[in-house]
Amino acid sequence: MSTFSPLKRDEVSEGNQAIFDNLEKALGFVPNLYATYAHSNNALANYLTFANAKTSLSAKQKEVVNLAVSQVNNCAYCLAAHTAIGKMNGFTDEQILELRSGKASFDNKLDALAKLAKNVTENRGATDQAVVDNFLASGFTKENLIDTLVLVGDKTISNYIHSTTRVAVDFPEAKPLEAAI
Repeated sequence: MSTFSPLKRDEVSEGNQAIFDNLEKALGFVPNLYATYAHSNNALANYLTFANAKTSLSAKQKEVVNLAVSQVNNCAYCLAAHTAIGKMNGFTDEQILELRSGKASFDNKLDALAKLAKNVTENRGATDQAVVDNFLASGFTKENLIDTLVLVGDKTISNYIHSTTRVAVDFPEAKPLEAAI
């Protein structure tokens, strides 16, 4: 059981209230994980700036990384959220499960990206050289590599916040990977 509860708009700083208002307009609600970031007067704004920064990766490629990293870190919240976002980016249920396992048999380039995201997360940054070489040989650039590593860090932050706070998941639950394989 969590000792953290997502904060309501009237419980957060003025700056976070403005962010809550923007999230409400854009998404129709304030996700519990974001409302948990708001326990800090600065963390939510800092995180959203980081998460929404320019990148050389497409939205679809970002979801590949988000799914693989969240699976390695066993984050129920992020797996649920990114399963929903993955579907919005055109992935099927079967593809999402495969991406979570760190593979993409349906696309060689996304396969190299999923394998990199999984490997770097499992090895805490000590990525296997063969995985990096495969990533670059699949058509990704060194810029894409750095942006992928930044995204792994971005997603790991949210994974750790949920794993520590255990706030309620307010997205449809993601199927356990083992049950789907």
